[in-house]
Amino acid sequence: MPTKPTASQAAGIALILVTGAIHFIDAPGSFGDATYKGLLFVANGIAAIIAAIGIYRGERLWGWGLGLLVAGGALIGYVISRTVGLPGLAPDVWLEPLGILSLLVEAAYVVLFLLSRRTTPLSAQP
Repeated sequence: MPTKPTASQAAGIALILVTGAIHFIDAPGSFGDATYKGLLFVANGIAAIIAAIGIYRGERLWGWGLGLLVAGGALIGYVISRTVGLPGLAPDVWLEPLGILSLLVEAAYVVLFLLSRRTTPLSAQP
């Protein structure tokens, strides 16, 4: 286990924890929409914490991978919930402030994940 996370790990941990926190904050209102939506929000928050632990421990497969599932799944869920709507629910409003913040943080995590998978560091390229 690293004693000090790399910059990439620290950014990944921060981004995935913010993603989880946003879903924990929004979970009570989501239960009001549909029980399954609230449960998904709580599950997202718990999975984000587990992913952050994995990233801290240097677990590239399950730590970073779970984070990708959390952030990527939330991004996809946001788009679905705003276009066709979730099962039993009408489409939501696109420009909700917490939703926009969530999109930005989740997209940043996905980009960081993809960049962390490069085989040649950017500094080593000509």
